[in-house]
Amino acid sequence: MNTATAGCPASVVAVSPQADLAAIKARQQATWASGDFAVIGTTLQIVGELLAEAVDLRAGERVLDVAAGNGNATLAAARRFAEVTSTDYVPHLLDKAAARARAEGLAVEFQVADAENLPFADGSFDVALSTFGVMFAPDQPRTAAELLRVVRHGGRIGLANWTPEGFIGELFRVIGAHVPPPAGLRSPLRWGDEAALVELFGPQAADIRCTRKLFNFRYRSAAHWIEIFRTYYGPTHKAFAALDAAGQAALHADLERLLAARNVGGADSLVVPGEYLEVVITRR
Repeated sequence: MNTATAGCPASVVAVSPQADLAAIKARQQATWASGDFAVIGTTLQIVGELLAEAVDLRAGERVLDVAAGNGNATLAAARRFAEVTSTDYVPHLLDKAAARARAEGLAVEFQVADAENLPFADGSFDVALSTFGVMFAPDQPRTAAELLRVVRHGGRIGLANWTPEGFIGELFRVIGAHVPPPAGLRSPLRWGDEAALVELFGPQAADIRCTRKLFNFRYRSAAHWIEIFRTYYGPTHKAFAALDAAGQAALHADLERLLAARNVGGADSLVVPGEYLEVVITRR
């Protein structure tokens, strides 16, 4: 198997056999349905465009966007004249994606579906994509198996996953210090680690290629970022809602410190580079 990436140190957190994955999934679904992720998601569109190029997407190919959110990879594939099916388990987000597709006159099929139980036959697609989506599914081996199952032999899987070392990885650690994640849950940041990806996909992958990339979060200030993420980004929205006034103030202060430490935009702006792993897997 060929791999091409900067070194990605493993950060594997074992899942407890007692972990109630069904309950965790229900909680996650409620989290992503809260706020309005589409407000954040639209700023990430460039990641979907870059991923479509990374998988060398061709016109006419059958493409599945899994955990599509408000459709960044969906739109990128449809703009390249692929035959796109866009899925998510939060109907509201698919509605936002459908509105974006209609605005551009793009033909896309939208279907509510769970990444861990995709309602498609084996080998139905040439390409499966996911930008910051499948990495949050609680049953990671099952999710990887489903991606592999629905892609034909010789097809490709393209993923964009936040890394443990990057800004979002640190953000999750800050949030977790105030509102601990469910006991026994594997960290979603494993999907941003090459060794974990080889564990998940390696036996059925002819090739796995990983490239570290940066997405720049651009906001007016740290206060502006916190306002937007507290209001619209499910994990941050739910974390603030779970805390009393003192806890909210403490989380706010920790987020301000994190943003100040990561800001490369100077005193009058906020530009925070967020590292992610761009992954292209070729199915055996």
